Formats: sequence, structure tokens, C-alpha cells
Amino acid sequence: MVKVIMGLKGSGKTKELVKRINEAVQNENGSVVCIELGKALMYDVDYRVRLIDAKEYSINNITLLKGFISGLHAGNFDITHVFIEGLYKLIGNDRAVGEEFVQWCETFGNVNSMNFTITVSDDPQVASSGMQKYL
Repeated sequence: MVKVIMGLKGSGKTKELVKRINEAVQNENGSVVCIELGKALMYDVDYRVRLIDAKEYSINNITLLKGFISGLHAGNFDITHVFIEGLYKLIGNDRAVGEEFVQWCETFGNVNSMNFTITVSDDPQVASSGMQKYL
């Protein structure tokens, strides 16, 4: 399952993400991972969440992000949920690339029994039909 939380700056995406992260830790039996640019969520999420600062691993495009997530899974088959804060901050503001990544997450998640929740800073009114199905 892939869920996208999309909205413009200041619309409450991060607050909703934190809520979902903490619910996942309480309700899921596997490991929960959150990838973000920086360490802004450190004090907002449950201590059991594996917080990853994308800067530390130089994740700055879709290929690196896919490889990183694949490597996380290869190292820990117990990951049930991956949260990504600020997709466009990680891979750039290309909507087509963002949609491609979300579709990859769906395929990868289905094969490996993982869920994804991703925040995207963009106007939901201009989201493509391919992205709309994940909102």
C-alpha cells in the first residue's frame, strides 16, 4: 500500500505524517523507517522509529533513493512501513519522476510486504491522475 500526503507548504503534511508514523509503531509488528532530509522529526516520533537523514547518505535522486530503500530491505526483512518526508526535497521537483517513484514503491511494496507513506509538497489540484489514486 502506498499513501501520498500532498499539500502546499503549511498545509499540515508533516503533522499528519508524524501522527501516522506513531500509529504505525503502535499497530504494526515490524520495523518502521522514516527517511527525511535533516533531523527535524527526531523529537516528534516514537524512539522505536529508525530515522534516517538522507543527507548522511547523499540521497539526491530517484535512483539513489530506490537503491537505498532496496538496501534497507535487503538488510532487514522485518521492515513493514517506510515513511518519506518531503519527496521533492530528496529527488527534485519533477512531477513525472515523483509519480514514477510512487509507482515503483507500490510494486516494491507489494512484492516485499511493505507499506509506504510519502509527503509531497505540491498542490493536490494539479496532481496527475496517476498520482491522484495514491492521495
